[in-house]
Amino acid sequence: MARQREFDEEKALTAAMELFWEKGFEAASLSELTSRMGIQKPSLYAAYGDKKGLFEAALRKYTSAHAAQIRSSLQSVPSVKKAFRVLFGELVVQGRGESANWGCFCINSMVEMAPHDEKFEILTREHQMYLSVIFEETIERGQRTGELEPQLDAKRLAQTLVVSLIGLTVILKSRPERAFVDRSVEGILAMLF
Repeated sequence: MARQREFDEEKALTAAMELFWEKGFEAASLSELTSRMGIQKPSLYAAYGDKKGLFEAALRKYTSAHAAQIRSSLQSVPSVKKAFRVLFGELVVQGRGESANWGCFCINSMVEMAPHDEKFEILTREHQMYLSVIFEETIERGQRTGELEPQLDAKRLAQTLVVSLIGLTVILKSRPERAFVDRSVEGILAMLF
Protein backbone atom coordinates (compact mmCIF):
# COMPACT_ATOMS: atom_id res chain seq x y z
CA MET A 1 0.00 0.00 0.00
CA ALA A 2 1.35 3.46 -0.96
CA ARG A 3 2.27 5.70 1.92
CA GLN A 4 0.08 8.79 2.26
CA ARG A 5 1.78 12.18 2.05
CA GLU A 6 2.38 13.79 5.42
CA PHE A 7 1.97 17.31 4.06
CA ASP A 8 -0.52 19.31 2.04
CA GLU A 9 0.96 18.77 -1.41
CA GLU A 10 -1.08 21.56 -3.03
CA LYS A 11 0.04 24.17 -0.48
CA ALA A 12 3.64 22.96 -0.57
CA LEU A 13 3.76 23.04 -4.37
CA THR A 14 2.27 26.54 -4.42
CA ALA A 15 4.93 27.70 -1.96
CA ALA A 16 7.68 26.15 -4.10
CA MET A 17 6.21 27.70 -7.24
CA GLU A 18 6.23 31.15 -5.65
CA LEU A 19 9.85 30.80 -4.55
CA PHE A 20 10.99 29.54 -7.96
CA TRP A 21 8.98 32.34 -9.58
CA GLU A 22 10.59 34.94 -7.34
CA LYS A 23 14.18 33.66 -7.48
CA GLY A 24 14.51 31.26 -10.41
CA PHE A 25 15.68 27.65 -10.44
CA GLU A 26 19.36 28.19 -9.70
CA ALA A 27 18.95 30.81 -6.98
CA ALA A 28 16.31 28.89 -5.00
CA SER A 29 18.20 26.63 -2.60
CA LEU A 30 16.88 23.32 -1.32
CA SER A 31 16.86 24.63 2.25
CA GLU A 32 14.81 27.68 1.19
CA LEU A 33 12.42 25.44 -0.72
CA THR A 34 11.87 22.98 2.11
CA SER A 35 11.51 25.82 4.61
CA ARG A 36 8.96 27.65 2.46
CA MET A 37 7.12 24.40 1.71
CA GLY A 38 7.10 23.35 5.37
CA ILE A 39 8.60 19.92 4.61
CA GLN A 40 11.85 18.03 5.09
CA LYS A 41 14.25 17.11 2.27
CA PRO A 42 13.30 13.40 2.32
CA SER A 43 9.66 14.37 1.72
CA LEU A 44 10.67 16.58 -1.21
CA TYR A 45 12.69 13.74 -2.75
CA ALA A 46 9.90 11.22 -2.15
CA ALA A 47 7.27 13.46 -3.74
CA TYR A 48 9.21 15.03 -6.62
CA GLY A 49 12.43 13.08 -7.10
CA ASP A 50 14.74 16.09 -6.96
CA LYS A 51 14.83 19.88 -7.26
CA LYS A 52 14.33 19.73 -11.03
CA GLY A 53 11.31 17.45 -10.60
CA LEU A 54 9.85 19.94 -8.12
CA PHE A 55 10.53 22.78 -10.54
CA GLU A 56 8.77 20.89 -13.34
CA ALA A 57 5.72 20.26 -11.13
CA ALA A 58 5.65 23.93 -10.13
CA LEU A 59 5.93 25.07 -13.75
CA ARG A 60 3.14 22.71 -14.84
CA LYS A 61 0.94 24.04 -12.02
CA TYR A 62 1.65 27.62 -13.09
CA THR A 63 1.07 27.09 -16.83
CA SER A 64 -2.20 25.29 -16.19
CA ALA A 65 -3.49 28.09 -13.94
CA HIS A 66 -2.13 30.81 -16.26
CA ALA A 67 -3.82 29.37 -19.35
CA ALA A 68 -7.11 28.89 -17.47
CA GLN A 69 -6.97 32.50 -16.24
CA ILE A 70 -6.33 33.85 -19.74
CA ARG A 71 -9.11 31.72 -21.25
CA SER A 72 -11.52 32.87 -18.54
CA SER A 73 -10.51 36.51 -19.01
CA LEU A 74 -11.08 36.38 -22.77
CA GLN A 75 -14.37 34.49 -22.48
CA SER A 76 -15.81 36.75 -19.79
CA VAL A 77 -16.08 39.75 -22.13
CA PRO A 78 -18.54 39.44 -25.04
CA SER A 79 -16.61 41.82 -27.30
CA VAL A 80 -13.42 40.18 -28.60
CA LYS A 81 -11.69 43.52 -29.12
CA LYS A 82 -12.57 44.62 -25.61
CA ALA A 83 -11.53 41.21 -24.21
CA PHE A 84 -8.02 41.59 -25.65
CA ARG A 85 -7.89 45.20 -24.46
CA VAL A 86 -8.79 44.06 -20.93
CA LEU A 87 -6.25 41.22 -21.06
CA PHE A 88 -3.37 43.47 -22.13
CA GLY A 89 -4.53 46.20 -19.74
CA GLU A 90 -4.47 43.76 -16.83
CA LEU A 91 -0.99 42.67 -17.88
CA VAL A 92 0.22 46.28 -17.70
CA VAL A 93 -1.36 46.76 -14.26
CA GLN A 94 0.23 43.53 -12.96
CA GLY A 95 3.54 44.53 -14.51
CA ARG A 96 3.54 47.66 -12.43
CA GLY A 97 2.46 45.97 -9.18
CA GLU A 98 4.45 44.76 -6.18
CA SER A 99 5.47 41.47 -7.80
CA ALA A 100 6.36 43.11 -11.13
CA ASN A 101 9.97 42.02 -10.88
CA TRP A 102 8.79 38.42 -10.86
CA GLY A 103 7.38 38.73 -14.39
CA CYS A 104 5.84 35.52 -15.71
CA PHE A 105 7.07 32.24 -14.25
CA CYS A 106 6.85 30.50 -17.63
CA ILE A 107 8.76 33.25 -19.45
CA ASN A 108 11.38 33.30 -16.70
CA SER A 109 11.73 29.53 -17.13
CA MET A 110 11.94 29.93 -20.90
CA VAL A 111 14.90 32.26 -20.45
CA GLU A 112 16.65 30.44 -17.59
CA MET A 113 16.02 26.77 -18.35
CA ALA A 114 14.86 26.21 -21.96
CA PRO A 115 18.20 27.02 -23.64
CA HIS A 116 19.92 24.34 -21.54
CA ASP A 117 17.25 21.71 -20.93
CA GLU A 118 15.11 20.12 -23.64
CA LYS A 119 12.31 19.22 -21.21
CA PHE A 120 11.82 22.87 -20.26
CA GLU A 121 12.18 23.99 -23.86
CA ILE A 122 9.26 21.71 -24.70
CA LEU A 123 7.19 22.68 -21.65
CA THR A 124 7.51 26.40 -22.28
CA ARG A 125 6.87 25.98 -26.02
CA GLU A 126 3.75 23.93 -25.27
CA HIS A 127 2.45 26.77 -23.12
CA GLN A 128 3.08 29.28 -25.91
CA MET A 129 1.20 27.06 -28.35
CA TYR A 130 -1.68 26.55 -25.92
CA LEU A 131 -2.03 30.31 -25.45
CA SER A 132 -1.96 30.66 -29.22
CA VAL A 133 -4.88 28.23 -29.52
CA ILE A 134 -6.85 30.20 -26.89
CA PHE A 135 -6.16 33.43 -28.79
CA GLU A 136 -7.05 31.83 -32.13
CA GLU A 137 -10.38 30.55 -30.77
CA THR A 138 -11.14 34.03 -29.45
CA ILE A 139 -10.29 35.67 -32.78
CA GLU A 140 -12.46 33.14 -34.63
CA ARG A 141 -15.32 33.96 -32.25
CA GLY A 142 -14.93 37.60 -33.25
CA GLN A 143 -14.97 36.62 -36.92
CA ARG A 144 -18.16 34.56 -36.45
CA THR A 145 -19.93 37.47 -34.74
CA GLY A 146 -18.76 39.93 -37.41
CA GLU A 147 -16.72 41.97 -34.96
CA LEU A 148 -13.46 41.03 -36.70
CA GLU A 149 -12.79 40.91 -40.41
CA PRO A 150 -13.27 37.42 -41.88
CA GLN A 151 -10.08 37.69 -43.97
CA LEU A 152 -7.86 37.98 -40.87
CA ASP A 153 -5.50 35.00 -40.57
CA ALA A 154 -6.60 33.93 -37.07
CA LYS A 155 -3.70 31.57 -36.47
CA ARG A 156 -1.02 34.05 -37.54
CA LEU A 157 -2.61 36.88 -35.56
CA ALA A 158 -2.94 34.65 -32.48
CA GLN A 159 0.73 33.69 -32.62
CA THR A 160 1.73 37.34 -33.09
CA LEU A 161 -0.38 38.30 -30.06
CA VAL A 162 1.35 35.60 -27.98
CA VAL A 163 4.76 36.95 -29.00
CA SER A 164 3.53 40.46 -28.15
CA LEU A 165 2.26 39.31 -24.75
CA ILE A 166 5.62 37.67 -23.98
CA GLY A 167 7.57 40.72 -25.14
CA LEU A 168 5.40 43.12 -23.15
CA THR A 169 5.74 40.95 -20.03
CA VAL A 170 9.51 40.98 -20.33
CA ILE A 171 9.81 44.71 -20.99
CA LEU A 172 7.55 45.54 -18.03
CA LYS A 173 10.26 44.11 -15.74
CA SER A 174 12.45 47.10 -16.70
CA ARG A 175 9.70 49.53 -15.61
CA PRO A 176 9.50 51.55 -18.84
CA GLU A 177 7.69 54.86 -19.03
CA ARG A 178 3.91 54.45 -18.95
CA ALA A 179 3.48 56.33 -22.25
CA PHE A 180 5.85 53.89 -23.96
CA VAL A 181 3.85 50.93 -22.66
CA ASP A 182 0.49 52.48 -23.54
CA ARG A 183 1.59 53.22 -27.12
CA SER A 184 2.93 49.69 -27.45
CA VAL A 185 -0.34 48.16 -26.25
CA GLU A 186 -2.28 50.34 -28.70
CA GLY A 187 0.02 49.09 -31.49
CA ILE A 188 -0.55 45.49 -30.44
CA LEU A 189 -4.33 45.91 -30.30
CA ALA A 190 -4.35 47.72 -33.66
CA MET A 191 -3.62 44.34 -35.27
CA LEU A 192 -7.17 43.33 -34.35
CA PHE A 193 -8.61 46.28 -36.23
